[in-house]
Amino acid sequence: MSDSFSGKNGKVKVMYVRSDDNKDEKSNKRSDKNRAGNKGDSRGDKNARWGDNDRPRRPVRSVNEKPPRSPWQARLQDASEPEPFDHGGISGKSQIDPAQLRRQREQETKVYGENACQALFQSRPEAIVRAYFIQSVTPRFKEALRWMAANRKAYHVVEEEELIKVSGTEHHGGVCFLIKKRTGLTVADYLAKASKTDCVLALENVGNPHNLGGMMRSCAHFGVKGVLLRDPGMLESGAAIRTAEGGAEHLTAIGIDDFPEALDAFRRAGYTIITTSSHKGTSLSQAVLPAKTVLVLGEERDGLSDVAMKQSDMSISIDGTGNVESLNVSVATGILLAEWWRQNSAK
Repeated sequence: MSDSFSGKNGKVKVMYVRSDDNKDEKSNKRSDKNRAGNKGDSRGDKNARWGDNDRPRRPVRSVNEKPPRSPWQARLQDASEPEPFDHGGISGKSQIDPAQLRRQREQETKVYGENACQALFQSRPEAIVRAYFIQSVTPRFKEALRWMAANRKAYHVVEEEELIKVSGTEHHGGVCFLIKKRTGLTVADYLAKASKTDCVLALENVGNPHNLGGMMRSCAHFGVKGVLLRDPGMLESGAAIRTAEGGAEHLTAIGIDDFPEALDAFRRAGYTIITTSSHKGTSLSQAVLPAKTVLVLGEERDGLSDVAMKQSDMSISIDGTGNVESLNVSVATGILLAEWWRQNSAK
């Protein structure tokens, strides 16, 4: 049994717990009531009526006043108590300190979409923290479910509405993984393992997750292994990974603080820095793209900065009708990488 009322400190919740030590008191009250009825008291007389002056008044107590002895004992939960920690739609109780839990959540991200989750499970199952499925997709995740059960990874079969809440989108594809984020490599670490034929995508201020996802998909298709950007966590966006349809698992993020300095480090390692332009530069159909290339692309509205353009060893453009100002950055990436692959795949 519970109740609530408002006081000086806000809303107060009252929960009542039955007390066994008041059984005698209750019994005595019943006996008093029966005796009163036998004496013709108005409480026992069916024909009796309460007058306005005779009606018992309920005592008015303040919120902080100690309640009288009663068969029901009240436990007050003051509104000043801290609110429950928001788990971002993830159900279940946790004994972890909220501050620690926030730090853990900063190191985690959500991945959804059937192809993206299947590719992630095949590539790095140890990254999975928790999984959610709707019933219809579970037959296609039998291997993943068996692995999670054997390795004590929590998974839940939920309704559509719950999965929308957990994933944060209606485009979840019937499955959502909570995973640990990958940390990006430094430029030096990447260059130490780079092959003789290698194309790296360098992104300046490209932040749209759907564009990023399309670019990652093209990178995986044409053999690009590294993506250079300021925030490696951008490649771990749920929308980007879903759009990449599994392509994200074939890429390595290379984190940088200074964009020009990073490009210069690749140049010293033998890479050619190629920038793109809508209106000037060598036509892609006539350009020779070296085996070791860094392809620099910027956000659609303003393109590359002057600083990035000055780092260029070659500027190329994609021929077209001119009916539109430029191509979507994801589409342009696919065209450029296809030509690099055509020229260098046999090397």
